[in-house]
Amino acid sequence: MFRQMIFAVMLGAAGTGILIGLGVWQLQRLQWKEAIIAGAEAMIAADPIPLPAAPDAAQDRYRAVSVTGGFTGEEAHVLTSSREAGPGFLVIAAYQTEDGRRILIDRGFVPETEKTTRRPARPQAVTGNLNWPDDVTSSTPPYDSGRAIWYGRDVAGMAALLGTEPVLVIARSDTGDGILSQPVTTAGFRNDHFQYAVTWFLLAATWAGMTGLMLWRIRTRTV
Repeated sequence: MFRQMIFAVMLGAAGTGILIGLGVWQLQRLQWKEAIIAGAEAMIAADPIPLPAAPDAAQDRYRAVSVTGGFTGEEAHVLTSSREAGPGFLVIAAYQTEDGRRILIDRGFVPETEKTTRRPARPQAVTGNLNWPDDVTSSTPPYDSGRAIWYGRDVAGMAALLGTEPVLVIARSDTGDGILSQPVTTAGFRNDHFQYAVTWFLLAATWAGMTGLMLWRIRTRTV
């Protein structure tokens, strides 16, 4: 009986300790993620600055910027959908700044029936946020040149197609032509670490309870 109880205690302590450790790790991850979200929110809401000469994906993601110049009339279209309007496209427009740089502007959403609507070149000042979206994964279909449809915001690919720098500014407000702006937010950030922590702590409590039950059974069998 003594050996059985020692084994049950060791097993229970090890399992409970591991599960509690995983819960604590998730709480640490929660603090880390909350700091990232807070930093992104501050960057998004900051006063806009002129477009940096060489934007960096690590340092400038979500940075608020303003540009003056105009749309060239060239566009790429990314298949997407809107809860309110259904299927449609993000309009990624070529934009030439006053100092001659060519960049990409994510102007927002149009219904699929508006994909081929002509949106001619015109001057337009734009305020928005730099971004390098994580839309494209290994499972994302390649650009469909026959239908002129992208399936994710491949910044480098669209820049090559439209002859711009691989720099994308997501418009913060309406840029006209009936396009519904889709400004950058932190709504898409996944932050499930608190739920994971609760799950691990509940499993730890369950493991400890099962250990107690095992010890009780060992004892009652030998009484």
